[in-house]
Amino acid sequence: MRPFGDIVDELSQCGQVVAELTLPGREPRFRDPARPLPAPLASYLRRKGIRLYTHQAEALDRVRKGENVAIVTPTASGKTLAFNLPILERLTAEPDATALFLYPLKALTNDQLVKLREIEEELGLHLGAHVYDGDTPTHIRPHIRAQARILLTNPYALHRYLPWHGKWKRFLEHLAFVVIDEAHQYRGVFGSHVALLIRRLRRILRRYGANPQFILSSATIANPKEFGERLVGKPFVVIEENGAPQGPRTFLFWDTALEPGRSPAQQAAELLAFLVRRGFQTLCFTPSRRMAEVVATTAQRLAPGKTIVSYRAGYLPEERREIERGIRMRDIEGIASTNALELGIDIGGLDAVIIVGYPGTVNSVWQQAGRAGRGAKPSLVIIMGFDSPLDRYFMTRPKDLLTRPFEHAIIDPANPEILLRHLMCAAAEFPLTKEDLEIIDTDEVMLRPLEETELVQRTPVGWIYRGRVAPVEVVDLNRLSERIVRLECGGELLETMDYERALREAHPGAVLLHRGETYVVEELDLKNDRAFLVREDVDYYTEPLLQEEVEILSCHERIKAGPVGLALGRVRVSERVVGYQVRKRGRTLQYRELELPQVQFDTEGVWFLLPQTLAKRVEEVQGLHWAGGLHGAEHALVAIAPLHAMCDRWDLGGVSTPFHPDTSGPVIIVHEAFPGGVGIARKLFSLAEAWSEAARDLVRRCRCEKGCPSCVLSPRCGSRNQPMDKAAAGVILQFIAEALHGKVERRWG
Repeated sequence: MRPFGDIVDELSQCGQVVAELTLPGREPRFRDPARPLPAPLASYLRRKGIRLYTHQAEALDRVRKGENVAIVTPTASGKTLAFNLPILERLTAEPDATALFLYPLKALTNDQLVKLREIEEELGLHLGAHVYDGDTPTHIRPHIRAQARILLTNPYALHRYLPWHGKWKRFLEHLAFVVIDEAHQYRGVFGSHVALLIRRLRRILRRYGANPQFILSSATIANPKEFGERLVGKPFVVIEENGAPQGPRTFLFWDTALEPGRSPAQQAAELLAFLVRRGFQTLCFTPSRRMAEVVATTAQRLAPGKTIVSYRAGYLPEERREIERGIRMRDIEGIASTNALELGIDIGGLDAVIIVGYPGTVNSVWQQAGRAGRGAKPSLVIIMGFDSPLDRYFMTRPKDLLTRPFEHAIIDPANPEILLRHLMCAAAEFPLTKEDLEIIDTDEVMLRPLEETELVQRTPVGWIYRGRVAPVEVVDLNRLSERIVRLECGGELLETMDYERALREAHPGAVLLHRGETYVVEELDLKNDRAFLVREDVDYYTEPLLQEEVEILSCHERIKAGPVGLALGRVRVSERVVGYQVRKRGRTLQYRELELPQVQFDTEGVWFLLPQTLAKRVEEVQGLHWAGGLHGAEHALVAIAPLHAMCDRWDLGGVSTPFHPDTSGPVIIVHEAFPGGVGIARKLFSLAEAWSEAARDLVRRCRCEKGCPSCVLSPRCGSRNQPMDKAAAGVILQFIAEALHGKVERRWG
């Protein structure tokens, strides 16, 4: 039997379905835990008709042994029950024990609170589960601190509450568990901040004599053990063998470029309306809030008599919960959403999912696809490809998307820019000792910059904070920059941005999207760090043009792969926004020049050292442009990097040149776009063979003749993608990939 056969046949007639792949279903696998659950919990499961899947039983057994556990199984596999059971067992047996649940989004904390209270009611227990965050009314906070045994919050709130740990003495002294749900969200700069936040929490817990178990719940990633241990700073066991059932899942790959006369938003709306009219409850994931609104509105017009809504961040909590309830009850037949519904909010199982544009990671593809066909139900997933390099890569290799390994989640709690901020926070919470530094995985050398600026002072009891402003007021978990630019419209604050990001995204003429509405920047006042915007509906967008120079400061590790050298080390990036381009539907309408100051920062980079013999082969033998080939290879390497590391292409930059003074020869450098780096370059260095092969395939399989935005042309290139030679780029990348395939010698420093 071919699931959704009639629907697939009808859609295929449009001429835009480039592939159809069906993954077979999977039967459930059950087992009992090593020791039976207490009678109340066992009775609860029987009443609900629940048998434990193998991974749930294993999680229960492992947690009972006192181990730190990372549960890494797909969407809708029952991870929440897997970590709730051992916690409820312990809390019912030990009346004073407490548990802390950490979620990346407020909506998830509220969703989990409902589930916990339902279980409490079923079991006749009162475990005092409460959400405690910025929305918690002031008058009930003392009651929660005094009574709560289960606390649900988010990293932003925890960051601000740690200095007040004395008010939480009762809760912290008896803390038995810390649950970090949707842990794969904690990556990059944010994840590195959260890793140090958790170390600050562990330091405080040691002061109160508590040593809780940590339970991570995550979507599938390539490095769960490494990631969990870097996030928390403790050893973990990983549970990743999924015992939950899965119905057959049909994937259609839809190429939007085959119908250039209709925008991707229009095509997505038509697909959503078509499926809803045919009786399939469908969720359409869009890359922006504005597109979610446009798709929902257009689809509703195309499907009269049906209920199609948009869902995104920015709605009031009551509005979101009403929509979620409507989806679960199937009163709402179609939804256009940002990735706000990608995470574990309970909306039941839908019939179909549309993914508008590659969402950036293989992990996100499976998270979004997992919203359809829960349990053994068959499901349909339509993946719509844009003209970006990663979209084109998978439109030409659909099977690769469904079979390739997941990306590595990357964090670096040793990033000096981030570490200094959290050392300052820790010293403000109570005096920082040498023993505390061991928990934070650093040493007293890192405190010297803070001592020299008199932000911390060494005393007989440890280092204490001496600044005038509470560190948690100025340390932002999403940022590295100390300089912040205010974005204002009509005298009202819309949002804030890092100084460096403001130069790229809030320059005069830039179009910004805020809560689904477009604004145009009229002025960027860098003397006062303010940008002045006007509300304006426009049908175009802007992208900055960057010019970069990179100086190599030091080399940490090198590989000699025949004629090719590969190195990892510290680099100094000098970046300037020299202009921007106005674009519409992926096409450039015009270029505009800008005069903005240069930004300089030190970070980590990877560089490829190429022989002059290759230059001769490219230019003299094959008649191609050497510098243009280096340039194209650099762009392809940057564009394809997110296939291997969970990052965005904008998290990286690059330069290439036939002669670099620091290497005395041809070089391609790819560097992180963050001061200090967060580990992306190191991961790419370790995966260089697969990385270079993917870049080669991207270029070689692109159907264009001389280069396009799907392969070697970068929308942010400050030299407007000149010089450029796609054929030469393919030759260079093939040369690198072949050399790395047979690499023979590795050296340090």
